[in-house]
Parts: sequence; C-alpha cells; structure tokens
Amino acid sequence: MTTEASAAGRIVLLTASHRVAPGLLSWPAWQTLHAADRVLCADPAHRQLPYLREAGITVEHAAPAAQELVDYCAAGGRTVVVLAAGEGETALTDGLARLGGSGRVSMPDLELLPGAYDLPGARLLDLVEIMDRIRRECPWSSQQTHKGLAKYGIEEAYELVEAIEDGDRDELREELGDVLLQVVFHARIAEEDAQEPFSVDDVAATIVEKLIHRHPHVFGEETASTPEEVKAHWLRTKAVEKQRESVTDGVPLGQPGLALAAKLASRVRTAGLGVEPPAGEGIGYELLSLAVRAEADGVDPEAALRAAARAYRDTIRAAEGRPGNVEG
Repeated sequence: MTTEASAAGRIVLLTASHRVAPGLLSWPAWQTLHAADRVLCADPAHRQLPYLREAGITVEHAAPAAQELVDYCAAGGRTVVVLAAGEGETALTDGLARLGGSGRVSMPDLELLPGAYDLPGARLLDLVEIMDRIRRECPWSSQQTHKGLAKYGIEEAYELVEAIEDGDRDELREELGDVLLQVVFHARIAEEDAQEPFSVDDVAATIVEKLIHRHPHVFGEETASTPEEVKAHWLRTKAVEKQRESVTDGVPLGQPGLALAAKLASRVRTAGLGVEPPAGEGIGYELLSLAVRAEADGVDPEAALRAAARAYRDTIRAAEGRPGNVEG
C-alpha cells in the first residue's frame, strides 16, 4: 500500500454467500467490519444485518455514489465497508472504475473481501429454491404430478447412460443435472401431498441413513478390503432391511428385457441358486439365455446390445454415404 493510497483511505466491498447461514463470516471480515469508519448496505433486508447489529456494528442503509465514497475516504484516510447485495454492487463498482480510469482522482485502496465461501454442495440449495419458485409460478410445472413426470425420469436416465458411453464430459455434466432435476422436482411435488408429504431434505436424509447403514466398514466396526467384501456387506444389510421372501423381490419388472433378465440372473448367481433359464421356443427364450450368459461373463447385455446397435447404425449411415458418428 502506497502512502498516497493510505492517505486516500480504503473502500472494502464485503461479499457473503447466501448459501451459507447468515452470521457465519470469516475472522478477517469481522475484523474489517469492527475497524471500519462506516459500514453501508443498500439492502434493508440483507440476511447479515441482524447479526452485524447483534455484534455491535452500526450499519447505515445507504447507497452513496462512487465520488461521494471517494471523497469521504480521502478525508483522513477513512475506511468504508460496503456490504454487497445479492446481485452485487454494479453501479458502485462501475463508478469507481470510471474514476480510477480517469487518472484525475486520487483513489482509495479498493478491496474485495469474501466474508463467506460456499460449502461443497451449496449450489444444491439454489436448485431447491429455483424449483420451489418454478413450481409456484410456472403454468406447466405447477400442474405436474409424479405419474406425469415418470416418463421424463426414464428418458433422462437413458440420456445419462448415452453420455457415459459416448465419453462426452460436457454432456455427462448436463445429463447428471437433468437427472438431479427429476429428483428435486418429484420431491417438491411430494411436499404438497395432503396425507404423506415429504421434502427434498427427507429424501436426502433417507439416502444418507441408508448409505451409513450399508457401509459398516466405513462408518462402523466392520472391515472390508476388497470390492467383493463390500458387496457382501451390502447384500447382507439389504437383506435384513428389506426382509424379502424371494431373491426376485425388488427387481423392477418394467425395465428393459435384457436388463431384467441380467438382473434376475445376478440375483440367482449371488444367492448361489442352481436355477437355469427355462427352456422354451422362440426368440424370447434365446435372448433370455444370451442375457444370462452375458451376466455370468460380467457383461452388461443392454450395453453390449447398444454398442452393437450403434455399429449397425454406423454401417447404415455408411451405406447412405453419411458420417457414422453423427446423430440422426
């Protein structure tokens, strides 16, 4: 800091993440607030204000122009802290930039001080908030039901699988977001149920409890040093939770045929049951036998068929004189 800058004072733009509980500011932020000559905030409803006042900090409801702040700071090298609103302080920062760029004004030190940082996963709070507003204000979204959205869940899951198989990282990120939207959307609808409402927090709490319970080697006293041992823990815990009478219980029959056959074969193999596929005539039984064989060999029959179908598509497009890697 130069002598001239010190004499001209200091303007601090203090930002705080709205995704972090108000009042949880960093120690440098509290030090700066307590030492400031003035603390200004243009938003009278700012989430931090009650906590600043509780800490004995006087906050002025004001939005002075850039020149006014520069003049104030220059009178005795004062420090002003501006508590930034959620949308930022564009008018002030633009004004300060113009003054500094003119070369005719002795500018105070300008500092951007983050008072709070987002925690991992904090943007999920934004998604929940946005979904809540969309549910209330969008004519289409406000009318949707679990049943009406079911088809989109299936579509988004397939698009996610396609992005994974294509190896497209940008597409993968987007499709994961679309799947996440389905979860948040359904949870928001569930809040309105008159008999058995639940929220996205309840959904998260349920899966957190399940993950902890099914990972005793991480959160408990069990041990597991191989993926096979982990799977054994998972299956034992799941069997106790579900109390199923058959290894086929819980297998969704509405999934694609090859995936269904492979899932049933996996349950049979894991349980150590000597059940062979039923003999029968027709392509269905032939496909069933192929799916069971693929599962035993560690091959996902659905993925294998999709790969073969893509090769078939490329062959078709080549015959048409078109590039094989362009979606139709």
